[in-house]
Amino acid sequence: MIFVTGADLVLANRVLRGGTLVIDADRIVETLDEVRKGGARDQHIDMSGRLLVPGFIDAHVHGVAGHDVLDGPGAVAVVAERLPRWGVTAFSPTSIACPPAQLDAFLADVAQARAQPNPTSARVLPAHLESNFINPHYRGAQPLGCLRTPVASTHDPNAFSARDILAIIDRRRSDIAVVTMAPELDGGMPLVRALRAGGVAVSLGHSGATFEEAEEAIAAGASRATHLFNRMTPMTHRNPGLPGAVLASDDVAAELICDGHHVHPAMMRFAIGAKGPSRILAITDGTAGSGLPAGSRTTLGGQPVTVGDVARLDDGTTAGSVATMDRVLALLLTVARIDLVHGVEMCAATAARAMGLADQGVLAPGALADFVSLDRQYHVLETWIGGRRAYSAGA
Repeated sequence: MIFVTGADLVLANRVLRGGTLVIDADRIVETLDEVRKGGARDQHIDMSGRLLVPGFIDAHVHGVAGHDVLDGPGAVAVVAERLPRWGVTAFSPTSIACPPAQLDAFLADVAQARAQPNPTSARVLPAHLESNFINPHYRGAQPLGCLRTPVASTHDPNAFSARDILAIIDRRRSDIAVVTMAPELDGGMPLVRALRAGGVAVSLGHSGATFEEAEEAIAAGASRATHLFNRMTPMTHRNPGLPGAVLASDDVAAELICDGHHVHPAMMRFAIGAKGPSRILAITDGTAGSGLPAGSRTTLGGQPVTVGDVARLDDGTTAGSVATMDRVLALLLTVARIDLVHGVEMCAATAARAMGLADQGVLAPGALADFVSLDRQYHVLETWIGGRRAYSAGA
């Protein structure tokens, strides 16, 4: 067994100062409020002075360190290999709206990465599709030519139809966790019901839905909201819109981009206060520009982007963030002034609950031994996945 001692362990409901994490194979077996080093056959690792937190789970990430999940065969595995550098131990590879062949290839790549996991790479979870079924007026960096309404067909032999996309989603549904869509589109509500009946979660986003339309979609089974406040109707005191419906519903878990640019820290605190940390998923919405220096050039689903305070298309459109999950946690704790236990919960446990990962996102007996050691500025020193050291800052 492995005895990790001396660090402050961030548990589900408290911080255990100077405790011990006991690991057997790939599982946590105990958290102790004392230093215990085990026996002669056990391994002892002293992490005094550090914070120990559950491995981060990023439910919405397009890429990192110059690599986009839509780059082609093997791209998802490469992103999985890079993410432990920033404390991520599991992630949902996230697509943008794309043609059927590219979507099918991406989901095949997700399936391959899940079937042949690398023990020192982040765990590849089923995909998040920022789908073709979004409102063109709220598309952001999503390519207009790839957008469809759920009931529309096309007679253009050079174009594809909604039916082509839906056939791929149906065939590949075991590798899809969630589909982002706009429920106000023609055929949107029936699609919400069909996706839920097929076991795929529906996330409301890139949408101009009214408060009433959003409530109807939630009643139909939508259980997530994609990057709350961003690319959706604004919220006012007389017209709460989609954000108001999400904040008012206990049935919806909401993503929040915590990079300090997409959402003002005051609005982050407001959303967390309204829904509670158990219903807010802190995400990066990270792109291939995440982890790269300002001025770097990379792509989002084949579209050129430039790294700055956010990722931007050449026309200046915001195209996702350049954040990493360690900086997301740091911003929550320092700028947004969120409690440590709650900040860690939003970076790990909330996403695990939303995706039904009962043994991830917590430091607790029986959970997978996926954890991150941080310095006091919340920089990643080591990332462990399944009881193995996957990343070390000193290596």
